Amino acid sequence: MSELKTRITEDVKSAMRNKDKDRLGTLRLITAALKQKEVDERIELDDTAVLVVLDKMLKQRKDSIEQYTKAERTDLADKEQAEIVIIQEYLPAQLSDAEITQLIDGAIKATGASGMQDMGKVMGQLKAKLQGRADMGQVSQKIKQKLSS
Repeated sequence: MSELKTRITEDVKSAMRNKDKDRLGTLRLITAALKQKEVDERIELDDTAVLVVLDKMLKQRKDSIEQYTKAERTDLADKEQAEIVIIQEYLPAQLSDAEITQLIDGAIKATGASGMQDMGKVMGQLKAKLQGRADMGQVSQKIKQKLSS
């Protein structure tokens, strides 16, 4: 079992003992998503795969907050924000813009990318390094800017 999955499982037990319903609810959502991925793909998740699932959950919550805010449902947006805080506890520290730019520049040099047709090569090289540490949508936008200029 991956270290991250073990940590989440232990935190579920701790939240149950402490009767922390909000935290427990979010942790159960995480474990359900992890279990679903394992059942669907018939694999045991490693830490990298767990980060992919957590990253996806984080993105879903951010999208939901945007929708709830537009609909003036601050109560639901606040609930999603609280879930984001808990999910982020299990993600590695976020990279700064300068660090991301440096990694993008390195990947462009390493792949010899010269235009938009090389976008996939650059993304492929960066995905593993940035998973859970940066918003891949923003990274994609930065790569497009660099390759089109």
